[in-house]
Amino acid sequence: MELFDTHTHLDSPQFNEDREQIISNAVEAGVTRMINVGFNRETIPSTMKLAETYDFIYAAVGWHPVDAITMQDGDLEWIASLCEHEKVVAIGEIGLDYHWDTSPKDVQQRVLRQQIGLARELGMPIVIHNRDAHEDIVKILREEKAHEVGGVMHSFSGSWEIAKLCLNMGFHLSFGGPITFKNARQPKEVLAQVPMDRLLIETDSPYLTPHPFRGKRNESAYVKLVAEAAAQIKGISVEELAAVTTQNGLERFYIKRKREINR
Repeated sequence: MELFDTHTHLDSPQFNEDREQIISNAVEAGVTRMINVGFNRETIPSTMKLAETYDFIYAAVGWHPVDAITMQDGDLEWIASLCEHEKVVAIGEIGLDYHWDTSPKDVQQRVLRQQIGLARELGMPIVIHNRDAHEDIVKILREEKAHEVGGVMHSFSGSWEIAKLCLNMGFHLSFGGPITFKNARQPKEVLAQVPMDRLLIETDSPYLTPHPFRGKRNESAYVKLVAEAAAQIKGISVEELAAVTTQNGLERFYIKRKREINR
């Protein structure tokens, strides 16, 4: 059984003491591919280092909405240059976050639009972070013609109505630990309706730890727990769920094609 953790943060300081063991745990659990996400000036270089060190770890690079206020002249060009690397498979995570009051909404929206524009120029998929900003996310994705590149709605938490709008723009929906939470009704209901060819799984480790480890540090090995929960919701075997979501990830991020083009 092959699993694909499509969103993780292995470069987090929470893994400084045992990063190699955490990666080994994931491999032992059947995780054959991971996408590490670099989202600001500090985490993009460490993400690139991981992708260059491990053949099965890929990179997404972008500017997180929480850090939008820190984006400077030249950072967009930096992201563009990194997208030429064979291991960089997406621009992200980018988006809007109206929960944390660290970057003004207008700054977040401007930075998001800039990065969608870059993705369209380069033909790169995008990874969208959306917290408490469903309507504005959909509006900006439409206005910036994000359907031309598509991408992933990371850790999807919206309603089925929002999900349908995202699916219609060519996005995949990715689910993580919350689908294992007892009281998380909405993500389970949405996942049940998502077409199998648009479904992805992730951990977002070290955050959003699935049951029964909720409250502790998350890790990529726990994507197996997400797969088991998703398979139960879908009424299929975990082996089938793993196979489909792994194939979806390879296709969504053009992994095989990108490696071949750059060789």
